[in-house]
Amino acid sequence: MSWRQRFGLKAVPLPRGACGRTFYDGDEAFLALQRVFAWLAADPGLGVLTGEPGVGKTAALRHLCDGLPRTSHRILYLGDSALRPHALYSMLADLLGVRPTPRARLLAELRRVLVRLVDEQQIQPIVILDDAQRLSDDVLAELASLANIDFDGRDLVTIWLLGHPLLERRLAMQQHAALAQRVIHYARLGPKTDRAAFDAMLSLSVKAAGALRPLLTGPAHELLFRASRGVPRLASNLLRAALRIADERDLTTLDDHVMLAAIDSLRLAPATSHPTPDPAPQSLTERGTKSRK
Repeated sequence: MSWRQRFGLKAVPLPRGACGRTFYDGDEAFLALQRVFAWLAADPGLGVLTGEPGVGKTAALRHLCDGLPRTSHRILYLGDSALRPHALYSMLADLLGVRPTPRARLLAELRRVLVRLVDEQQIQPIVILDDAQRLSDDVLAELASLANIDFDGRDLVTIWLLGHPLLERRLAMQQHAALAQRVIHYARLGPKTDRAAFDAMLSLSVKAAGALRPLLTGPAHELLFRASRGVPRLASNLLRAALRIADERDLTTLDDHVMLAAIDSLRLAPATSHPTPDPAPQSLTERGTKSRK
């Protein structure tokens, strides 16, 4: 008997590829991101989404993109932080069906195809660059050119930059001012430090995985919340470890002893107090004002 059979699960709770019914979309930060995403899906521009590792940035964009009609959008996801400028254009050209073109004429050809797609076919391209805090300065500079591909007349491509909080600090540097000035909105996702939001996320995920009864005892649930600090990736890893440990012990419920063993296996430590929310993100203007005082 596998651990899935023992617990009556069809899938892993809080899966890495959360999307659709497995993705929790009820917290305020995600709802705010959803509104901005809808704006930029209809009216192209540049958005920035930041958050600490594991809070679900990529999953959130995957979930939002999955809800877009493919007849009106083309999506290019790039997760290679070692990307070079010409590779960015080449991949976009391939997505849009642009024939192989020498670099000297590639931007002009891309502009021509983009204008035709947007104006004639009503198709909106969306480019998503993950781990953007690690992109080279050359690529960030080229993104300003891509956003300016219609000679600053209008935006033809929606661009989303996803990354750790360092990304905002990099964009605040003078050398990236041309790109930062084109950002329509800065969004941020944080851990589920609100207990109600964490519980709702966990409940949705367990039901989506096929569980017909509660998996965790109260004390185990509390340990999961504290040790994960509300970070979905850590909570997912802890749940997987706990399910396997419980299966090895012939248990059908995750109790505090099982959860402590899972915490120890991942070299985590149960928090001594509840997680505290991240401070509200400051805008670039606010940071600049404070630095001059």
